[in-house]
Amino acid sequence: MSIFETHRVELELGGRTLSIETGKIAKQAGGAVFVQYGETVVLGTAVRSDPRPGLDFFPLTVDYREKISAAGKFPGGFRKREGAPNQKEILTMRNIDRPIRPLFPKGYIDEVQIQCWVMAYDGQNEPDVLAGIAASAALSLSSAPFQGPVGNVRVGRVDGELVIMPTAAQDAYSDLDMLLCGHEDGINMIEVGSYEIPEKEINEAVAFGYEYVKQITAMIKDLQAKCGKEKVGGPVIVPDEIAAKVETLREGLRAAKSGGSSKAERADAVREVKQEFIQNNYPEPDESATYAQHKQHAKTINMVKVAIHDLEEVITREIIRSGKRTDGRAADQLRHIECEVGILPRVHGSGLFTRGETQSIVTAVLGTGKDEQIVDGLGAEYSEKFYLHYNFPPFSVGEAKRITGPGRREIGHGKLAEKALLPVLPAVEDFPYTVRLVSDIMESNGSSSMASATGGTLALMDAGVPIIAPVAGISIGMIQADEPGQEDVFLTDIQGEEDHYGDMDFKVTGTREGITAVQIDMKIRGLSLEQVEKAFELAKKNRIEIIEQIEAVIPEPRKELSPHAPRMLTTKINPDKIGKLIGPGGKMIRALEESTGAKIEIEEDGTIFISAVGAGKAEKALEQVEQIGAEVQADKIYTGKVTSIKDFGAFIEVIPGQDGLCHISELTEGYVDKVTDILKVGEEVRVKVILVDDTGRVKLSRKQAYKDEGTEDPFANRERGEGGGGDRGGRDGGGRGRGGRGGRGGRGPKGDKPKGDDNGGNTGGESSGGFDGMSDGGNEPDAQPASSDS
Repeated sequence: MSIFETHRVELELGGRTLSIETGKIAKQAGGAVFVQYGETVVLGTAVRSDPRPGLDFFPLTVDYREKISAAGKFPGGFRKREGAPNQKEILTMRNIDRPIRPLFPKGYIDEVQIQCWVMAYDGQNEPDVLAGIAASAALSLSSAPFQGPVGNVRVGRVDGELVIMPTAAQDAYSDLDMLLCGHEDGINMIEVGSYEIPEKEINEAVAFGYEYVKQITAMIKDLQAKCGKEKVGGPVIVPDEIAAKVETLREGLRAAKSGGSSKAERADAVREVKQEFIQNNYPEPDESATYAQHKQHAKTINMVKVAIHDLEEVITREIIRSGKRTDGRAADQLRHIECEVGILPRVHGSGLFTRGETQSIVTAVLGTGKDEQIVDGLGAEYSEKFYLHYNFPPFSVGEAKRITGPGRREIGHGKLAEKALLPVLPAVEDFPYTVRLVSDIMESNGSSSMASATGGTLALMDAGVPIIAPVAGISIGMIQADEPGQEDVFLTDIQGEEDHYGDMDFKVTGTREGITAVQIDMKIRGLSLEQVEKAFELAKKNRIEIIEQIEAVIPEPRKELSPHAPRMLTTKINPDKIGKLIGPGGKMIRALEESTGAKIEIEEDGTIFISAVGAGKAEKALEQVEQIGAEVQADKIYTGKVTSIKDFGAFIEVIPGQDGLCHISELTEGYVDKVTDILKVGEEVRVKVILVDDTGRVKLSRKQAYKDEGTEDPFANRERGEGGGGDRGGRDGGGRGRGGRGGRGGRGPKGDKPKGDDNGGNTGGESSGGFDGMSDGGNEPDAQPASSDS
């Protein structure tokens, strides 16, 4: 008999079973579940504890980790242990946090910690979306006052058909990657990467996925009814006395919030009004005050700040509803936009995008395959040829703060802008460069990630990257109806305070043709499908307006790359020739790189990437590589070099390392007594390839080359004295008869064997195909080439 009391719920989803189980693992956590889909398993836990003293924000912590052992792999590197979270883990943490955070009571400040671990991974069912389900289920079972549950799904589109929870194999052919989260009352998170899909089709995908979201939330509710804990804790309740006193600030705050022309002026005015109110009404205790009195004063000030924040939110929403925003704009009005390119010397491309008080400098750098970003995780290792890094320095918001490495926000904003631009990049076959963009935020007052995406377009076009179409991004906000009779107010190009006090930050990027990326942050419970559709409609109108301003500055990508960018050329050789190109111990490729100044990278399939900074270097290296890797083609004329001469013909190197035999009868029209009458060792000669046999041996003709090119052969039909053979007697005359080949015996001295018999597949005197084999120990070939005119 088991000591565990377990509970399990299941749902058929996309042809596989999604299950959630609790009661056996991590029983001391506030809530703990195992979520399994296919053979991918994720552990989700949630713990609530009392608030820390002095907090005035909700300290929700979300942690997601992919145990490498889950895929039966060892961690890479010297330390065989998982370390700091990688980019995918950080992005997943954000995707779990965003839909959950708005579903806690307003003012709630208890400590809540969520941990999700990937315990098993089958290589097909991605664990990140399962982690969102696990977090929701664990919170729902815990004592935290979570107003969920939420359901998470991924939607793909393969061959025009929408797919729920696509496998890794399906995802490889999908032009849509949508992560959707919501609950029975609406949608509260959308994350999209897509290849210029029109708004109508994105809306259809949202509606498609939402039906499955509701099924998942119903399943979690079923589990919660069986074993969920009683909810404890709630929002901070401001005493009526403090709320009434803070209400006297209303007119002063309203004037401060709508009086300045800039963000800084308004912020300074608001700060001054707040400080004056607190000093006049809640002064610091004097020196004679006890510790308890100081502690009570701190608690009171905390309540006052909560009340002021609530009042400021009410005033901001009232100002917006009046028809004129705090910076004087109408609800559907973009801020002033300026676009510039080429603002930085030496870099390969640069763009400056300014929208109101948000400004980004984006720098483009072009590199080679060695500059690709290697990504190692649960799945197979792969490399990225395009990536965007986002930096948000403190001076961009006028602050002096600790300077650290990129945090979760920087990682998330950079990835969103990267996702926005990826669909318009040219194919690797057409533009083999590795591309890195760096977005440095110079000023920020709303939607710097959208500035990064738009500035990225400028930098790419300035760098000469042949993108398919310009991309622009915009953020749409909303003030939801607070009471009956009101309408939702949608805001174009939201600024910082509208993001903070508003209900939505709906970011959309795309081209004229369709959407490339979407990200939604919610402050309210959720959105209806109609509200989502309205936001997409506004975003399209405004992004086309921004694209027009981009095209006014730089209508198309530059035709030439920066002189400081590497020139990259590509070619392909037979994979069997790779060893020849590399040479013994890498001798050949090192010599090529040293002599040309180029870098040469070789792929297993024979694709060669050649890069160099400076005119002509890459082209010179390409020519030499193609010569080494070239395949001799039948019916093609080459300029070859005579490497050795025999009585029956000459061996001529037509491409580096590849000889062919020009039989004496193919040297010129008429009788030839000696090969040396026509050719000399080291001489360059035009020859035509008349045959490449199955073993790779090459037969050449000098006279056919002259005939095809229509040039006069100075040796044709000349008198050359007694030759001992007249007109050479034809195939059956002159003592040539093949007879029974004499059992391949009687070949004469070994020294008569032509040199080069191991060079490029030509077997010299060992030939059995009639090129140059000997008969009866004589010096005459045993047969003439099939194409001989003699």
